[in-house]
Amino acid sequence: MANLIEVENLSRYYGKYCVVNNISFTLAKGEVVGFLGPNGAGKTTTMQMLSGNLAPSSGLIKINGFDLLNAPLKAKRSLGYLPDIPSLYKDLTVQEFLHYCAQLQGITKQAIYPIIDKTVERCSLQTVSKRLIANLSKGFQQRVGIAQAILHNPEVIILDEPTVGLDPIQIKEIRALIKELGKDHGIILSTHILPEVQETCSHVQIINNGKIILNESIFELNRTMTQGCLQVITRTPVDNTILLAIPYVTRIEEIAHNRHNIHYSMKGNPTHQIAETIIAKGWGLEEMTPIKKSMEDIFLALTQVES
Repeated sequence: MANLIEVENLSRYYGKYCVVNNISFTLAKGEVVGFLGPNGAGKTTTMQMLSGNLAPSSGLIKINGFDLLNAPLKAKRSLGYLPDIPSLYKDLTVQEFLHYCAQLQGITKQAIYPIIDKTVERCSLQTVSKRLIANLSKGFQQRVGIAQAILHNPEVIILDEPTVGLDPIQIKEIRALIKELGKDHGIILSTHILPEVQETCSHVQIINNGKIILNESIFELNRTMTQGCLQVITRTPVDNTILLAIPYVTRIEEIAHNRHNIHYSMKGNPTHQIAETIIAKGWGLEEMTPIKKSMEDIFLALTQVES
C-alpha cells in the first residue's frame, strides 16, 4: 500500500533551539493517526510543516508522492487542513464561504453545488447553510472548518483539535465522520482528548521534546493497557526483595500501608507465583486486582520519563 504521507528526518530550529528533532513516520490510506504531545513538545510545529505553512530546517515531506518543498501545489492538492483556530470569513454565509473555498480548490462550476451539498450534509450543516458564519455557535463554526478541509475530497486530511467547542452530541457525530473519512483517506488527528484517540484512531503517535517517543497501533496499545500491573493488598508488610526476584516482576510501587502495585513484563504473567509467594510467606493475601492502564497513564509515563 502506497504511503500518502512520508516524513523523513524532519527537523525545525528556531535559532539554536531545536523544536522538532529528526523525526520520521508514514501515513497510509485507511489510517487515522492520533498525534499527541504536551505543550511545547513540537506537535503544532510538526502540523504546520505537514500542512505547508512552515518550512522545515531539514528533512523531507511527501504528500501523495509529491515533495511538499519542491512541488508544493501538487502536494497541497492532496491535502485538507483544519487549523486549531479555523480561518473563516464570518461575513459570509456557510454556502457562500464553501463556494469560495471550492473555487480556490479549482472545482469546476458544474461540480461546485453538488459537492457543497454533499459536504454540508456530511458535516450536518443543512440547517445553517444560509446563515452568516458570524452568527453561528462555536460548534457550528468548527463544523464549517471541517467542511472546507474535506470539500475537495483530499487524500490526506489533517485535523488540529477538531472537536474543540462541540457539545457531546456534536462530538459523537464528528468522531463518526472522522471514522468514515478514515476508510478512504489518510487522517492525522491532533487532539488533547485522550479518549478521542482510542475511539477514533487506528494508530497513535506521541511527540515529546521534539522526538516521537511512541508510534503504535491502537490494537497493540489497548493490549498493553489491559496487562502488566496487579494491585495487591496484604495483612502484614511484604518483602519487596523476594517479590522482585519472581520472574517477569519489574517494579513494586507502594500505594498505601500494605497496598502495592506490582508491575510485570508483558513477556509473562507471574500472577500465580506472586499469590503463592505471599501465602507461603504468611503475609496474608487479602486482595489481588488486575489494574488496567489508561491512555492517560501511558501518556504521562512516557512524557515524564522523556522530560
